Amino acid sequence: MRVGIGYDVHPLIEGRPLIIGGVLVPFGRGLHGHSDADVLTHAIIEALLGAAALKDIGTHFPDSDPQYKDISSITLLKRVGNMLLQRGLHIENIDATVVCEQPRLAEYINEMCRNISEALGLNKEQISVKATTSAGLGFLGEGMGIATHAVALVDKSK
Repeated sequence: MRVGIGYDVHPLIEGRPLIIGGVLVPFGRGLHGHSDADVLTHAIIEALLGAAALKDIGTHFPDSDPQYKDISSITLLKRVGNMLLQRGLHIENIDATVVCEQPRLAEYINEMCRNISEALGLNKEQISVKATTSAGLGFLGEGMGIATHAVALVDKSK
């Protein structure tokens, strides 16, 4: 078995949709980034790449490459899932925590889990997504951005 840890953070900006876990979340600001800036999906990608010892998201999908401009991070997640399959790795489970003061994400978490599980060909029970705040502390607490921590457990295919 192998474990990978992922972390991602993006600043919130005006004039951009907020996409988390492949879900369009109604909010007055979105996350800044080259792709759709889906902070949850990016952290999961980082965790999966780490578990497979495949470097990081920027190695595979550089922000200097125009083909990734505004691309859906769920599309990138599917590609990473295929990379693991090609190496004979099976995803056991993924656990992630989104950290933000606003918006509240509870009503979107089931859809996020469904999007992630479908992208990776997993059962929804293999995906855990939680949301928390930073209790008003730091740049996250001031509502300047959103971060996500993720852990993935993978094993050789059965």
